[in-house]
Amino acid sequence: MRIDLHCHSTASDGTDSPAELVRNAAAAGLDVVALTDHDTTRGHAQAIAALPEDLTLVTGAELSCRLDGVSLHMLAYLFDPEEPDLLAERELVRDDRVPRAQGMVAKLNELGVPVTWEQVRRIAGDGSVGRPHVASALVEAGVVPTVGDAFTQEWLADGGRAFVGKHETDPFTAIRLVKQAGGVCVFAHPAAAKRGRTVPEQAIAEMAAAGLDGIEVDHMDHDAETRARLRGLAAELGLLVTGSSDYHGSRKTVALGEYTTDPEVYGEITRRATGAFPVPGTGGR
Repeated sequence: MRIDLHCHSTASDGTDSPAELVRNAAAAGLDVVALTDHDTTRGHAQAIAALPEDLTLVTGAELSCRLDGVSLHMLAYLFDPEEPDLLAERELVRDDRVPRAQGMVAKLNELGVPVTWEQVRRIAGDGSVGRPHVASALVEAGVVPTVGDAFTQEWLADGGRAFVGKHETDPFTAIRLVKQAGGVCVFAHPAAAKRGRTVPEQAIAEMAAAGLDGIEVDHMDHDAETRARLRGLAAELGLLVTGSSDYHGSRKTVALGEYTTDPEVYGEITRRATGAFPVPGTGGR
C-alpha cells in the first residue's frame, strides 16, 4: 500500500481542488490519501464525492499552533468535524487569517512592494487565505522567484519584515480537543528548521505525555540525519512515525506520494480513531 497522510487543496493553500486532489492521488498510484487543509474541513465533501475507486480518503486538518513563541502544525486525523469545542477553535483560527493577510499586505506596501489585498484574495480563491497566497503575490510581482523564497526574514518568515502573527492554538489544547473529538494527533514536520524556530525535544516529550500519537518524520524538510534522530526520539517516546508529501499542487515542488506512511502505522491510526472512519472510494466523478 502507498499511503500519503498530508495533502492540501484549494480549501486552504493548495492549487488542486479537492476533487482534483483525489483524482491526482489515484493517478499517482496512491491507495490512501489524507486531505489535511489548514484549520478547515471544507474540502472533505467535494473530495468524497469525487473519490475514485480503489482510493481511500482519510479526513483531517492541519491545525495552526504556537508554543513559547514557536509556530508549529498539528495534523489531526479522523475526528468528528462537528464536535463543538474543536469546531469553535478552528473557526477562531480561520477568522483571524483575513486581517492577518491584510496586515502583511500593508507591511509589504510600506516596504515598497506593489501587491494588493485584491490580488491576494484572487490567488486564494475560495481557500482559507494564508501566507502562501501572499507569497504567490510576491512571485507575481517579481519580488521573489518562488513561493519558498518568500519565507525568509526579508519577507514572510516568522519575525520577518512583513510577518504578522495570528491566533494559534496551544498544542496541548489542540491535542486535548482532537482527542475529545475522537481524532488522532501527529506533529507535522517537527524539525523543519528552514521554516524558522522549532520546538525542543523536551516539548515533544511533554506532548507525548499529553496524548500526542505520532510525529511526521519522512518529510521534504527533514534531511537523512534529522529523520534518523526523529525515529530514535519516536521509539523512545512510544510515538507513531509517519511520512507524507505535504503536497500543495504547483505551489511546491514535492509530488504526491513522494514520502509515505507504513501500512502498519496507518492501521494503528485508524484503530485509535473514533470520531470518523476512512472513506473508501466508489468511483466518484
